[in-house]
Amino acid sequence: MTGPGEVSSVVVRDDSQFRGSYTDETLISVKGLKMHFPVTEGVFVQRVVASVKAVDGVNFEIKKGETLGLVGESGCGKTTTGRCILQLEKPTAGEIIFHGEDINGLDDKAMIEIRKKIQVIFQDPFSSLNPRMKVGEILTEPMQVHNIISDEEGRRQRAVELLTTCGLKANFYERYPHEMSGGQRQRVGIARALAMNPEFIICDEAVSALDVSIQAQVINLLEDLRDQFGLTYLFISHDLSVVRHICHRVAVMYLGHMVELADCDELFDNPIHPYTQALLEAVPIPDPDLEHGRAHKVITGEIPSPINPPSGCVFHPRCPRAVGSCKDSFPEFREVKPGHWVACTEV
Repeated sequence: MTGPGEVSSVVVRDDSQFRGSYTDETLISVKGLKMHFPVTEGVFVQRVVASVKAVDGVNFEIKKGETLGLVGESGCGKTTTGRCILQLEKPTAGEIIFHGEDINGLDDKAMIEIRKKIQVIFQDPFSSLNPRMKVGEILTEPMQVHNIISDEEGRRQRAVELLTTCGLKANFYERYPHEMSGGQRQRVGIARALAMNPEFIICDEAVSALDVSIQAQVINLLEDLRDQFGLTYLFISHDLSVVRHICHRVAVMYLGHMVELADCDELFDNPIHPYTQALLEAVPIPDPDLEHGRAHKVITGEIPSPINPPSGCVFHPRCPRAVGSCKDSFPEFREVKPGHWVACTEV
């Protein structure tokens, strides 16, 4: 159902028609990104005894106008990768090159201009909005802080314009977050991200907390905004059906490592890495007869601890194709066919 004042949309549109295209210009490039969180012990004197290798050597690039999907199980490092790009976490190592400049390690003052161009849509549309602020204040605050629009009336007009663009009526300007549905709150979060006229938006599980019918509306909205404003997305999600619809390319992560990267249709139609194959096998088929009759490939074992990951390929303890060499060194992330990259020695 659609909440009062929220523009309705029927269903998620055909992905082959609305996914669109992107340019050959690289907007952001991530090279050798690592994020290790120290594990300490002691009360009065703390000492580091280990580290959680949340992200451990990730490489990818995103073209201008592209939507790159980042998928994997919970705890694989998807959100940490996004937070490192935003510099909400200071990476242990690596480069994050945005418009030809390495932004990794820049101080808060230097990041002010960068953050106008890089924004984020958070997963929970309620906790990400200040409950004590009206929608109008939430939307106009970043404009005031960054001195985008100097006069109050101009900021109000811009906020109302953003609400309309995101499918909400102008009277939402005076509402509080608790007076809105989840889909409406997420539209406010999207409008806030657009307030700075960004080039790049990180969508961190942006639709996972919404009802399925509302997910379709928000996905369609994100696609429309991408085409209207020339936006570039990093779309972090665990919902493979959503990723297939909205993304141009898909990157698969496992235990802090990138294991496969390919064009969306290529990855879904021809997965090469055994982990990617297992992920796609786990997606249910809507037809109950087909679902009941198909054979499932179940991954054995548990996800290893990122504090003490396996040697060599991190997936080898659960991999059905693992050989002796898989335990010795992590396989090279290589291009096995044009645009299709895989980290597996058995390819």
